[in-house]
Amino acid sequence: MSLGRMLILLGLALVVLGVLVTFAARLPLRLGRLPGDIHIHGRHGDFYFPVVTCILLSALLTLVMWLFRR
Repeated sequence: MSLGRMLILLGLALVVLGVLVTFAARLPLRLGRLPGDIHIHGRHGDFYFPVVTCILLSALLTLVMWLFRR
């Protein structure tokens, strides 16, 4: 794949990502607030680890990278 095509695909991916981030507040399930994400309220602070969000993003990025390699 030539450098020009790769840059075009990267640009399109960034545009799609930008649109998703812009309209993410209107989605019924927000990334980072999915069921299964760990959020612990403490006396002096909070601990938050988005386990399910990380797994979902990992699976999605794996699929995208697999499709680009084909």
